[in-house]
Amino acid sequence: MLQVVRAPRLHEVTSPYDGRVVGDVPITDVSAVEEMMAAARSGAVAAKSLSRHARAAILSAAASDIERRSGVFAQTIVAEAGKTIRQARKEVHRAINTLRLSAEEATRGAGEVIPFDSYAGSEDRTGWFTREPLGIIAAITPFNDPLNLVAHKVGPAIAGGNAVVLKPSALTPLSAQLLADALYDAGLPPEVLTVVHGGRDVAAAIIGTRDVRMVSFTGGFATGEAIARTAGLKKLAMDLGGNAPVIVLDDADVDKAVDSCVSGAFWAAGQNCVGVQRILVHRSVYVEFRRKFVAATRSLVTGDPAEERTDVGPMITPGAVREVQLKISGAVDAGATVLAGNRAEGNVLLPTVLESVPEDCRLWQEEVFGPVVMLKMFSTYDEAIGLANSIDFSLHAGIFTRSLAAAMRAARDLDAGGVMINDSSDYRFDGMPFGGSKYGSMGREGVRFAHDEMTQPKVVCIRS
Repeated sequence: MLQVVRAPRLHEVTSPYDGRVVGDVPITDVSAVEEMMAAARSGAVAAKSLSRHARAAILSAAASDIERRSGVFAQTIVAEAGKTIRQARKEVHRAINTLRLSAEEATRGAGEVIPFDSYAGSEDRTGWFTREPLGIIAAITPFNDPLNLVAHKVGPAIAGGNAVVLKPSALTPLSAQLLADALYDAGLPPEVLTVVHGGRDVAAAIIGTRDVRMVSFTGGFATGEAIARTAGLKKLAMDLGGNAPVIVLDDADVDKAVDSCVSGAFWAAGQNCVGVQRILVHRSVYVEFRRKFVAATRSLVTGDPAEERTDVGPMITPGAVREVQLKISGAVDAGATVLAGNRAEGNVLLPTVLESVPEDCRLWQEEVFGPVVMLKMFSTYDEAIGLANSIDFSLHAGIFTRSLAAAMRAARDLDAGGVMINDSSDYRFDGMPFGGSKYGSMGREGVRFAHDEMTQPKVVCIRS
């Protein structure tokens, strides 16, 4: 069973689709933080003493366990996060891959030889640097990928020989609990991974603790700012959201662009930091793209996420639905036109498409984090790039074109952490560096790159 320090109260987890209770987790009181950190300090010693082979073996065994029980993990994601069963299965598959990539990184992220003799006067020196653990890493994860985003923090941290204090979203803690149990069952010493369930007071107490050497956070910009103020002198790695643009040039394969953008906009009910939000379409293909995109959007099946046929399930809470509807209403009041959707059935907000959204609206300027996408016509390449780059949050962007020259030019000109060519902005492979430019993030995820963030170089120099 999951090891949690002092848990006198239980927090009930409810389904975002029908409100039924799907599980519970024990709440850690803020008064227990010092005891919890004492356990984590022991965990840091234990983690560092694990051989690279042992770390890899634990991560691999946990991945295999999840694979054997993938149905349970997928059903848990559906129950607590409201992802459709097909989307949940994909998340489980990705989490398995993330842990296996972490196992590989445990055996190869060792450092490099340093050519000391490349500097005059150091000809009699040789040496190397290793990558050493930071110590204790605090990981704070969101609701929208309740299994794989936990794996993206815990896997590389363990591979690097660190202890982890994990606080998953209070809305979706059950998947994290299952992942932690899989790691314990695989042989991970319990003190290496401490899972904490609680509110902001508990998170703030953990983040502000001097023993924590790094905070890895995925979530909203305001929370990220609060964490930065609380953390003090320690490393920060943050994914703070995005507002992804996709450009459709006049020579694009329109059908391919439509299919990719519909999936990218409405996957996980649009609760996706790299999901398609603003689609910029060249005026010569705009009418065709709009017709096909709206038709494809209206054909999506909404409803019960447990049903195989469902394409779009619920948003996470009624409050999240209301917030998105407020942004839509503000845009409509300012002159935008709704082409599809904009109707809620419980927590299920029908996939919504708008055009003529003013650029000073919240819907255009902010991350919507819901099943909403905006279409906008442009005339020139420079106009499209200007529109794409006009937002402060930039994780991924996309472009559809048959021209290699245009694609490479856009890859250079787009201000984003990743540029997807002839693909949706929401494409992500768990081994690639993931993060944004401008205010979108600090640091990078992706197993190899997170491992680098979660370790530090140590130089050894030998003079003969």
